[in-house]
Amino acid sequence: MKPLRIGVMGIDHGHIYGQIAGMRAAGAELVAWWTSERTDPVDIANFTAKHPEIPQVKDAAQILEDDSLSLILISAIPEQRAGFAISAMQHGKDVMVDKPGATTLDQLARVKAVQAETGRIWSVCFSERLAVEATTLVDKIIAEGRIGKVLQTVGLGPHKLGNGHRAEWFFSRQATGGILCDIAAHQFDQFLHYTGSTSARVVSAHVGNMATPQHAELQDFGEVMLAGDQGRGYARVDWLTPKGLPVWGDGRITILGSEGYIELRKYIDIAGREGTEHVFLADARGVEYLSAKGQGTPYFGRLAADIESRGETAMTQRHAFLATELALTAQAMAEASLAETSRAGEGQK
Repeated sequence: MKPLRIGVMGIDHGHIYGQIAGMRAAGAELVAWWTSERTDPVDIANFTAKHPEIPQVKDAAQILEDDSLSLILISAIPEQRAGFAISAMQHGKDVMVDKPGATTLDQLARVKAVQAETGRIWSVCFSERLAVEATTLVDKIIAEGRIGKVLQTVGLGPHKLGNGHRAEWFFSRQATGGILCDIAAHQFDQFLHYTGSTSARVVSAHVGNMATPQHAELQDFGEVMLAGDQGRGYARVDWLTPKGLPVWGDGRITILGSEGYIELRKYIDIAGREGTEHVFLADARGVEYLSAKGQGTPYFGRLAADIESRGETAMTQRHAFLATELALTAQAMAEASLAETSRAGEGQK
């Protein structure tokens, strides 16, 4: 089988480095990259320095019209991602897009329509699950029945606002889609995956600017409650990680089962264990700590295989759409509630 040849459209978010690394580890060949005129010069310089071996093309058509490319990786400004993915699918390419894959429900509807028309793969790289070895280990523990039936997930996605250079678009609500659309996309993905839910609804949602008034459009806090056909979920995301934490965020998820529970501390254990990929398990046998180092991240290899076989072993199309739809629905619900509260406050003055 010939190596999978891939191109890049949009390098605006640092997740592109993980997307590239994952596909290269799966044997793919990165042929060329392109990014829009809106990309921050700092991000272009950083990408060029990181990957000097990959040629940059000046016109997106050079990637879209290259029949040797099967997969396009997209990590553009969030509001651009759906449009780029649609163009790629219409040119016969499969797509791996950084989350969020869309910033409005209208964008998502267009992506769904084009995916149905073309039969191409539209996969969202939810890196907080798919690029984390702890989740690979936890999948095995759950499959073994150690915690019984999964009943609920509690996902925490704190992020550090001062985590290096931030382009101007980062502080724009329109560009990012809002905090529940953007970083909480990870939590919707994990909720569906671990509970096994194939249908779900948003029970309640909230967003706000609680501690960063200098960035008026930034939503620095968000939370949501979910009800699925196979379980319940709660998620909290924020841009409030303290400067003293040595990583970008203490991302965690607790998975409650009928016979035990699991906690993943993916990026740091503030209790003192070094490194990443920490898993804590409590079940009928007792309490156990497990390091997930070496478990691997099979999503990327499975996606490469799916492109060849037209399968859905890496991620079902239904899952990608539903996780994205929940994020967009929660964002809209939270902002509608915020606007109503604001109007009520104005009326009382």
